[in-house]
Amino acid sequence: MGTSLTPEFWRQFAVLLVIAMAVTFVLSAALDALYLRRQQRRAERSSPGTPPAATTTPGTRPAAGRPLVKS
Repeated sequence: MGTSLTPEFWRQFAVLLVIAMAVTFVLSAALDALYLRRQQRRAERSSPGTPPAATTTPGTRPAAGRPLVKS
């Protein structure tokens, strides 16, 4: 003897499914926002706007326009 799935079961199933989907969506959005905020803070901390030291390759001029001094 099997059990039949009643309309009450399907109503409860639908309500729980919608609640689970809503919780998943909200949690995903919150974690995504936290991750992006963390990335922005790291980017602000690591690059204050200008690089710490301009590197040049041999035979080129520095970015400031000063002549290259060879030793």
